[in-house]
Amino acid sequence: MDPAAGSGALWVGLRRRSANGEGGRGTRRVRVRCRRGPPGCRAPGTMEPAEAEFLAEKELVTIVPNFSLDRIHLIGGDLGPFNPGLPVEVPVWLAINLKQRQKCRLIPPEWMDVEKLEEIRDQERKEDTFTPMPSPYYMELTKLLLNYASDNIPKADEIRTLVKDTWDTRIAKLRLSADSFVKQQEAHAKVRWGRLERFASSVLGVFQMPCDCVGL
Repeated sequence: MDPAAGSGALWVGLRRRSANGEGGRGTRRVRVRCRRGPPGCRAPGTMEPAEAEFLAEKELVTIVPNFSLDRIHLIGGDLGPFNPGLPVEVPVWLAINLKQRQKCRLIPPEWMDVEKLEEIRDQERKEDTFTPMPSPYYMELTKLLLNYASDNIPKADEIRTLVKDTWDTRIAKLRLSADSFVKQQEAHAKVRWGRLERFASSVLGVFQMPCDCVGL
């Protein structure tokens, strides 16, 4: 029996299909969508890469400005004051803007360190379940900070590789767990969704879930 039978909506996740119906080369992605909801309706908790990056830009990072400016008042809260040589926390989007204008030096997050990332990668490879990540947007933050401030991040290339290795390991686990779920039709596979980063949970959305349009 279909596990979602009786619900008002049925989610079709990201499935990898080839010409003969099996995964492999020549596969394509099918966007997460709802069969019965309005156009654009998506599975709850999923998001596009651009949305994940937008949220990552709101995360706070530390910069060392080279200018003076009083406290500024924004909708999201107050920032500053800014004094030359004194560290201050700002959102990633502002740090990138100031960095591009050569107005600051960026201090990488504590977790953006080769030794710490090696520990995370090794633990991820050893454990069957997902290990906690230092940030729900670690992949997006790594991309943003290395693209715009790599000169302020020691061993940037090694960090990029370590984060990518960890990401690939997590995606492989997610794929295996999803396959197990579909084959066995269990209530849940080994995935501990609370430990999945937000964007990774939408990469392979093969699970069938009710959505907000139930009852439409």
